[in-house]
Amino acid sequence: MKQIQPVSIWYNGLMVSATIFNMVSTNDNLINSATFYYALFVDPNFQVTDGVLSMGGADYIAYSTSTTANDYAYEWGATQLNLTLV
Repeated sequence: MKQIQPVSIWYNGLMVSATIFNMVSTNDNLINSATFYYALFVDPNFQVTDGVLSMGGADYIAYSTSTTANDYAYEWGATQLNLTLV
């Protein structure tokens, strides 16, 4: 889990501020693509949204050759979702 700058999300008729971003790899073919499940939380026990991101091409090559693949994946995912890690 990574802290993010607060982002407003409509949840059950209310605007809430998500401040936590979590992302896990659900599939990696070790050749040219990976799939990640992500979720945004208000706090570690209050998830407000989730989804799936697919990585391929030059992004996958950079990810698979990175010495800090977890950090690369989080930064990539945050960029895809227009989030700012703090």
